[in-house]
Amino acid sequence: MKKISVIIPNYQGKNYIADCLDSLKKQDFEDFEVIVVDNASEDKSADIVENSYPEVRLVRLEQNFGFSRAVNEGLKRSEAEYVILLNNDTVADKSFVRKLHESIVEDDRIFSVASKMLQLQRPDRIDGAGDLYCCLGWAFARGKDKKRDRYTKKCRVFASCGGAAIYRRRILDEIGWFDEFHFAYLEDVDMGYRARIMGYINIYEPEAIVYHMGSGVSGSRHNDFKVRLSARNNMYIIMKNMPTLQIILNLPFFIIGFGIKALYFIITGYGRAYLSGIKRGYLLCREGRKYPYSGRNFKNYVKIQLELYLNMFKRFAEVIF
Repeated sequence: MKKISVIIPNYQGKNYIADCLDSLKKQDFEDFEVIVVDNASEDKSADIVENSYPEVRLVRLEQNFGFSRAVNEGLKRSEAEYVILLNNDTVADKSFVRKLHESIVEDDRIFSVASKMLQLQRPDRIDGAGDLYCCLGWAFARGKDKKRDRYTKKCRVFASCGGAAIYRRRILDEIGWFDEFHFAYLEDVDMGYRARIMGYINIYEPEAIVYHMGSGVSGSRHNDFKVRLSARNNMYIIMKNMPTLQIILNLPFFIIGFGIKALYFIITGYGRAYLSGIKRGYLLCREGRKYPYSGRNFKNYVKIQLELYLNMFKRFAEVIF
């Protein structure tokens, strides 16, 4: 049994999957396996994996179940102590796996470690340095589009981007696997949120570097599918993870945050998709699963709430500076 399983959800990844798998072959850490879970791709990218990478465990799903289901199918087939999630449109630095492993073993309270994601087409720019979540109901990647020589210190983050991060399997089993209601987008923030409620921490490791194409399958940073699904899942994260009192406490900020986003997407031509996503999010909140509240985690909720306020200022500071 390997110490780490690298799980790669794949959908229509013909143009990227080979570079991703080749980069894993060059790692300076050997105690890991690779599991590719294919979401019924029609571009024969699964055939590339099967024919050219016999050492990789390939799982073929009968339809596109989305990112969350693909990850869970990979987890079913893994017995490793740690799990790395990796997007199919990434290229990992040779020390990527080792650096993530070294960070997560430092403290048993660490649930996940986020990597430093650089933009594949503009490697001098950051794609993400861990994820933050704020009281406006916004989740955002630290350092997006900033110069790569910034964000060089290891620190705590709210959650790790599931596109390139390591997770402790024991805690995954404790808090529950990825919520398949999400399908894709923000499922990693939801996962990090649940871990925080239980008192665990998420870390950013600047020396674990991966290059990310970004929107390799969906095609652009903003499109109807992404805007609609992200808006829906934003609503669901709030309902699922916040007790009623906390929702009421943050309601004025949510109104402002969702209002700003609605205005932005209306101006950029995605207003209908965003408002449709909000409506679908409301309906999802009625059928989704509420994460159970426990009084013994009260202090964790307080810490999270204070962090939500702080992250709002961090977000505005990133925009300005």
